[in-house]
Formats: sequence, C-alpha cells, structure tokens
Amino acid sequence: MTSATTLTSALEPAHRERLMRLAREVSFEAGIRLFEEGRRADRFWIVRTGTVALDLHVPGRRPAVIETLGHGELVGWSWHFPPHLWHLGAQATSPVRAWEFDADAVLRLCAEDAEFGRAVAIWVGQVVAQRLHASRVRLLDLYAPYGSGSLM
Repeated sequence: MTSATTLTSALEPAHRERLMRLAREVSFEAGIRLFEEGRRADRFWIVRTGTVALDLHVPGRRPAVIETLGHGELVGWSWHFPPHLWHLGAQATSPVRAWEFDADAVLRLCAEDAEFGRAVAIWVGQVVAQRLHASRVRLLDLYAPYGSGSLM
C-alpha cells in the first residue's frame, strides 16, 4: 500500500533520514496490545512487516476495529498533540516488526529544526485526517441504519 501517509511518501529523504536516526527495531507477537485508548502516548511506530489493527472503545460492545495498518504506516499520532493520550487502541493482528520512536526525542528534534518539525507536523496531520475519515466510515458501517453510503 502506498498513500500520502506512509513514511516514504510523506517525508522527503533528508527528513526521513533524520527521523530514522532515532529509530529502534522492535517486534510484537500477534495479539499483543501496543497501546490502550486514554493512556499516555510517549512513542510511536512505523510498521516494517505485519499488521496492526486500530480500534475504538464502544461501551457495551467489543472494540470496533477502525483500520488495519501495514508496511510503512505510522502507528500512533497522539504523541504529537497535548495532552499526549492515545485516542484509539492498537493490537498486532499478525507478528509485527517495526521501528519504534521515542516521542520526546522526536519532538525535541522538531523544535530544534523548524523545517523538519513542519514536515513531521504535516505528515502527522495527514494521518489524523485520514484516521478520522476511516473512523467515521467504519462507525457508520457498523451502527448506521444504512451503512456509510456515498462518501462524496
């Protein structure tokens, strides 16, 4: 999948290189929760292999899966905006290999280099917009009487 929100599409090579200097390789087994809605957001990931499901707490029901993320996609955006609390939950749906980033280190780099910070902010903003749209469509599919219907 290639979209404007994947790392390689969203950041120019120089900015990607700066960001990747802060990366640490991690892996998760299928079924592992990466984070829970409402808890402190202090890191984020870029998926290398595998898939991660984003879910939303729905009172009285199982969490609703909003979107499934794969190669090159950003897992977690809440670290970028105060109060730095997760807006969704995330779970590995298959074995996942990812790059993990410490949010404070990335935010410091953004503050030190305005051009880099702007590029990251635009990238994260695009991800937020895309996730908001995906959440709307998914919740309408699940709970509206006629599904999401036409989007345009």
